[in-house]
Amino acid sequence: MRVGAVGLAVKAAMVTASALGALVAGSGTALARPELVPIAGDYSPGTIVVKTGERKLYLVLDGTHAMRYTVGVGKAGRQWAGTTKIDGKYKYPAWAPPADVKRDKPNIPDVIPGGSPQNPMGVAAMTLAGGEYAIHGTNVPGSVGGYVSYGCIRMLNADITDLYERVSIGTTVVVTR
Repeated sequence: MRVGAVGLAVKAAMVTASALGALVAGSGTALARPELVPIAGDYSPGTIVVKTGERKLYLVLDGTHAMRYTVGVGKAGRQWAGTTKIDGKYKYPAWAPPADVKRDKPNIPDVIPGGSPQNPMGVAAMTLAGGEYAIHGTNVPGSVGGYVSYGCIRMLNADITDLYERVSIGTTVVVTR
């Protein structure tokens, strides 16, 4: 029974990836899209794996397949590695800068409302247990794919929307360098 469910998940992911690719190709947009790719490692289905050095996030579908997304990761001195879980999911969240961001940018507002073009969370955010980090969208798509954040994992708004629908609170997140 489980093999059939995994096979259906892989097929659904391939259909989704194909449909997304067609939408992007039809729009003339050259933005990265999730791709169905092979993955090695001993990860359970449903696990999110962030490979900081690759600037890629993988959502493990089964023992050999994952959806791969391009992400922005922590800049030099702001990278981290470890295992955590998603402890919250929010659409259009307001954002209050952490102390280190406020120290580096003292003129930044204390709170930026959700939906504001200046809000660095984009359309959605999934907070990670044990710190001030999140996997979130961005209103600056050109920053995705670089070493750009204070430790958060930054995704295109379309990609965070896709991932947000695929995972739940409690999902394991493994971040490697």
